[in-house]
Amino acid sequence: MTIRVLLVDDQQMVRAGFRMILQLQPDVEIVGEAADGAEAVRLALGGHPDVVLMDVQMPRMDGLAATREVVARTGAHVVILTTFDRDDYLFESLEAGASGFLLKNASPEDLVEAVRVVARGDALLAPAVTRRVLEAAAGRRPVSRPVDAAAAAGLAQLTDREQEVFRLLAQGLSNAEIGDRLHLAEATVKTHVSRLLTKLHLRDRVQAVVHAYRTGIVAPGD
Repeated sequence: MTIRVLLVDDQQMVRAGFRMILQLQPDVEIVGEAADGAEAVRLALGGHPDVVLMDVQMPRMDGLAATREVVARTGAHVVILTTFDRDDYLFESLEAGASGFLLKNASPEDLVEAVRVVARGDALLAPAVTRRVLEAAAGRRPVSRPVDAAAAAGLAQLTDREQEVFRLLAQGLSNAEIGDRLHLAEATVKTHVSRLLTKLHLRDRVQAVVHAYRTGIVAPGD
């Protein structure tokens, strides 16, 4: 399977660097480049990328606004790329629907792996980053706030085992780590994760982390 990638950054040199790294991969095809968010949305609608590598600070439309548009109107997975290791960018990008967050000083190997990870529908959040998402969210949404009817109905559909998996997933554990914790095969955990994402109408594990906080399944300090 070839992963179709759209590069979005207002600096041509940065885009050229990403292109040079990714076009060497036999399973990656660069389908376009955009210098601002508005152009990114237009190219995403016409080019049908699987993954969009999205800068944050750009003219006309920034990366956060562009991510909301791309996620809402296409099936692409967005990875936010930035030089700024800031919690507000991190949480806002995930709330906008991004599937991951990567600093521009990451290694070429990390960039390639990020594309492959989100293309297969997995999260690009390490446990430490997951913790930061919850801590950043703490100042925005108190855990005690009411859960809306749709979210409550979705949670009610989860089996006891799926709820256990959901809590551990939201704390940043991998499928293998969840399996060790619950004494389950990794393939069984993967099945539970797929089912709970479907029941909750979530695209990927990153959305699951944000949803878990919103609904009080996990909280900072858990």
